[in-house]
Amino acid sequence: MSEKIIQNWLALADYDYETANAMMQSGRYIYVAFTCQQAVEKTLKAFFVQEHQITPPYTHNLLTLASKISCSQVLLCDYQETLEDLNS
Repeated sequence: MSEKIIQNWLALADYDYETANAMMQSGRYIYVAFTCQQAVEKTLKAFFVQEHQITPPYTHNLLTLASKISCSQVLLCDYQETLEDLNS
């Protein structure tokens, strides 16, 4: 898969992160959580594409995505609770 696809995932993640910041400033906290989850999901999908060179799995589950990339042990040890919170 091309670098363009990876950069697209990262651009979408950045857009979601900026949206989360805007929602935080306006006090729309449910949307902050949702767009943070989306930003993390898209970042994990970018890492997946970079590593596996195939389309990422069709899932929104952050733990599933994190488990499929090479740094999964670090992610799941250090951030499992955060990923679980964002999943819900």
